[in-house]
Amino acid sequence: MAEGSREPTHQPYGTVDQIPSQWTSGFSPPKDITQTPGPSAPPVYNIGNVSGYEGTTMGDGEGKYFPPPPDLVPGRESEPQPAQTNWNIPAISEDLAQEAFLEYVASKCCYSKAPARDMVFEDLQSFNTYRYRLETFTESRSTLWKTEPYGGEAIDSYLCGTPALPWDIRVEIPVMFKNEIRRIKVPHTSSLKGCPTCGCCGRRPCNKCNGRTREQCWVCHGRGFGSSDQRCSHCFGTGTVICQDCTGMGTTACSDCKGKGQLLMFIELQVEWKNNIFEYVADQRSEFPAELFKTVTGEKLFVDEQHMVNPVISFPDSAINQASRNATEQHQAQFASAARILRQGGISVAWKIPLLLRLWK
Repeated sequence: MAEGSREPTHQPYGTVDQIPSQWTSGFSPPKDITQTPGPSAPPVYNIGNVSGYEGTTMGDGEGKYFPPPPDLVPGRESEPQPAQTNWNIPAISEDLAQEAFLEYVASKCCYSKAPARDMVFEDLQSFNTYRYRLETFTESRSTLWKTEPYGGEAIDSYLCGTPALPWDIRVEIPVMFKNEIRRIKVPHTSSLKGCPTCGCCGRRPCNKCNGRTREQCWVCHGRGFGSSDQRCSHCFGTGTVICQDCTGMGTTACSDCKGKGQLLMFIELQVEWKNNIFEYVADQRSEFPAELFKTVTGEKLFVDEQHMVNPVISFPDSAINQASRNATEQHQAQFASAARILRQGGISVAWKIPLLLRLWK
């Protein structure tokens, strides 16, 4: 369950006992609930008049975003300050450098191993390239009015209780630092409306035959006879055959309401979890392309994971300290006001990139 969520107070979902008796006696529900109001058949919601969901629109766009309440946005001051670290900066030895050089020579078909095997080191410098990476796992919530074909189920309307606020709806948090989207029908926001596409009848004129029940014969292409001037045996000379799409009825089931004539209208809550990444590679004159660091493995020097991480302050390379400070401030400003920060992880990594100078005499 989402941490810090408040327990919503609402009534149980609608049951079959709440459906008017004529709906359970073999009769179809009324075509448009707005035209047949009654105590057990609530009218369609005014989409701008649901408390706590003002501004929610109808459609398939991004929806109306709701920032988390203040009690779900704790500050970084509640997290422990990072301890001073004795940094163990990796270095390369002569033996390791010679081994790497021998491996390189062995990969070339015409290179001699003798220089690499017999070389005497006069100077060896090792350049370390550092990368800082901050991952901020956030949760955001938005809403849209949606419709779906009504299948005769109980209507969970406002008669069943007061709709919980967007951040009061409990949703289980998925695996940390993995992107995911979950869509939830907000309880007690459902109502019925007649399908405007088909006029509540559940059927529309066939698009293929335009409601004429017949279509052009595909054998004779509407001529009524074949290439030998013989009457077409498929359409018997009429040039038309029964429309296959509507089977001669002239109408097909409405695609919007799936032939039901009714639409269930409700507020849909979209909960999105996203892993937002800040990455910085410090330039240490290694001339190693930064984009290639994603394909190689380095040595982790520092890992910090908590609700809100603090910036690194004592790393030997001041560029990493500055990058860490910029990253935490940037993510705080970018996400804290619009989304809920669930977890952060900061990692500093070093790659040993040897530079061999004057390898042998």
